[in-house]
Amino acid sequence: MDLEEVEGKRVLAAAGIAVPAGELCADPAAAAAAVERLGPSAIKAQVPAGKRGKAGGVRLVVNAAEARLAAQAILGMEIGGHRVERVLVEQRADIAEELYCAVLNDVATRGPLILFSAAGGMDIEEVAAKTPQALVRIPVDIAHGPDPERIRNGVGDHALADMLARLYDIYVRSDAELVEINPLVRLKGGGLLALDCKLTVDDAALYRQPELARRGAPEKQTELERRGREHGLKFIELPGNIGVLANGAGLTMTTMDVIEHHGGKPANFLEIGGEAYTKATAALALVLANPGVKSLIVNFCGAFARTDVMAEGVVRAWEELKPTLPVFFSVHGTGEEEAIKLIRGRLGLEPHDKMEDAVRAAVEAAR
Repeated sequence: MDLEEVEGKRVLAAAGIAVPAGELCADPAAAAAAVERLGPSAIKAQVPAGKRGKAGGVRLVVNAAEARLAAQAILGMEIGGHRVERVLVEQRADIAEELYCAVLNDVATRGPLILFSAAGGMDIEEVAAKTPQALVRIPVDIAHGPDPERIRNGVGDHALADMLARLYDIYVRSDAELVEINPLVRLKGGGLLALDCKLTVDDAALYRQPELARRGAPEKQTELERRGREHGLKFIELPGNIGVLANGAGLTMTTMDVIEHHGGKPANFLEIGGEAYTKATAALALVLANPGVKSLIVNFCGAFARTDVMAEGVVRAWEELKPTLPVFFSVHGTGEEEAIKLIRGRLGLEPHDKMEDAVRAAVEAAR
């Protein structure tokens, strides 16, 4: 779950990290009035998307008249698939230097990673590619937390080291996947100021973060994804043409990987393990509602869950919806003999012995 900049900065401020004075506004008149109080300001679109400045969603103004025009231009824009409905009017800072810092989940070290660079204000991917030596990486042992001396040696500044320790504390307390300040600026008069903030919270931890969950930005969803949520299904629409039904997120992603390995493109992520098999009709209807889907792979692997129970749900859904596109089954594990008999007897289809064979057949059929 992403938070908009204004909400992320509220988290920063509560942790003792300085942020500019600002006001959240929903109309041009309010933006103009805010600039009268704040003086020269930045008018910033509030959407959970990057590159807002490049999209025209960040504008510098010096007076109320300019603020009104800037807010009129920004409000209603589409940035990263999100409609701008609010702007943050923020007092401009006297900047001496722009820096970058973040704490994030790192796949390579399987733990938290503190990132710092003197090249703030730029895309960090660009910095890493062009000047990797400019990026300081400090892996953290999550059991013991960050080493203050290592951070000080990495950034060469006590004030920066203290700020990074606060940022790490936010990362832990917020169950964050990423907390980023870009740019973090050093002011000409001294001190550090966070001019932007990106905060992404782990969806699986939202039950522990009710306040952040209430403040999270609305998730960008397609119509089918909204329908999936209404049915309690985690459905993600993808640009491929091969529908996927599998039990368990891991098996679903594996199936998608195998589809791509054989030259196909999955049309969705949708797992119907656990209690979701009871929603097989809604799940199948979601997949079939995508007109680009040309074939379907159903992949069940049962350990504790019984594949015959899951197959019963899909077969019943198939009989009810009566689709005409080709479908290919792969069934293994607890209850597989009963499941295979069920599929043969009621659908007249022969499940494949190997998942890879079923996937290959689905890829060929989609062509």
